[in-house]
Amino acid sequence: MKELLRTNDAVLISYIEALMADARIDLLVLDRHASILDGSIGAIPRRLMVGDDELVAARSILRAAQIDHDAG
Repeated sequence: MKELLRTNDAVLISYIEALMADARIDLLVLDRHASILDGSIGAIPRRLMVGDDELVAARSILRAAQIDHDAG
């Protein structure tokens, strides 16, 4: 698996999940429940992961949606 994006923005995560679901790209969100550890302050960014073979397509979808995958 490769990291597609790292962010604390829950709305952005939800949007990207919908984009990837529409494209039938499996997306795994790591550290989703880390807020239990950080007291819900969002100190630990969530990592959005895709399969190695889907990374190029997933980044293309982010570009088309004008989401900078490097900014997080």
